Amino acid sequence: MKTEFDFSGQTIVVTGSSRGIGYAVARGFAECGANVEMIAQSPRIYDAATTVGNECAGTTAGHVCDITDRQAVRDTIARIPRIDVLVNNAGLELITPIEADGDDVEDDFRRIIDININGTYYVTRDALRKMTAGGRIIVTASIWSKTAVAGFSAYCASKHAILGFTRSIAQELGPRGITANAVCPGFIRTDASIRSVKSEAKRTGMSEEWVTNDMLRNQALQGMLEPGDVVSTYLFLASDLAHDISGQSLHIDRGDVMD
Repeated sequence: MKTEFDFSGQTIVVTGSSRGIGYAVARGFAECGANVEMIAQSPRIYDAATTVGNECAGTTAGHVCDITDRQAVRDTIARIPRIDVLVNNAGLELITPIEADGDDVEDDFRRIIDININGTYYVTRDALRKMTAGGRIIVTASIWSKTAVAGFSAYCASKHAILGFTRSIAQELGPRGITANAVCPGFIRTDASIRSVKSEAKRTGMSEEWVTNDMLRNQALQGMLEPGDVVSTYLFLASDLAHDISGQSLHIDRGDVMD
């Protein structure tokens, strides 16, 4: 990726950064010289942070933290002296059909809401204590924060909620000179999206290829996005170029959802 921004001397926190979009975003900031604090629930975050740190201009540190654990979030953020940019990327996507048999789907529903909404709230609340004027908060929402699909009620509900959360804190933090914006990716090739395709194929009896094509059918520009395709949007929103942008949601979806 061509480096077009300079974040030297800045500290960027990226949650959910052991893989997928979060990893790509953390790497993008590190390539631009930032000190990147990478947070994830899985111990894979240590290897991810080491790889990014070894291959990029910036420095990195990995932190294992379940963002639904209130004390764990406090302890993790307390180890970071300052925060210039917070990227709330951690999230869980699972299929939760409303008419599914058994209670497992209810457990999944609660876990999705807990991570995607409560966890984001906890991290943001503590990170703000380390931020000053000029700070940036960027939330990974989804095009499903603007629309919805069958079978993903928990995920869609959580992403609608997180968009409202972003707009509200943008209003609240404006007087402090801190912006808050959301990135709404479309269908991207990640472990989560592939898992969802497999689950939907099993639920509907259709092939995985059919489900994938159905997910992509409304795009104006064809083809599936890769995690690296959205990184420049996060860099832009974190940069001085975006100092007048707050409370907004930017779609990176190849024209899938237009509003």
